[in-house]
Amino acid sequence: MGSLKKRSVNLAGHATSLALEPEFWSVLERAAIDDALSLAALIQLIDTSRGERPLASACRVFALQRALADQPGRGAVGSGGG
Repeated sequence: MGSLKKRSVNLAGHATSLALEPEFWSVLERAAIDDALSLAALIQLIDTSRGERPLASACRVFALQRALADQPGRGAVGSGGG
């Protein structure tokens, strides 16, 4: 994977930055398009459901789950706890 790519997003009225590998950004961008959301709206949804998990980790887990679910013959995967 490549180096981290940092982006600024506005979550609940507060600007924050999020650094992820380009491969994860790509999956998140595709998920946002598929779900008819802006990337910021998708990240906000991830943020509101992440629990105690750091936002970057939650975004990576979401991207992994989406990528696995999009593979032929694969269904949704569990949250994996933690």
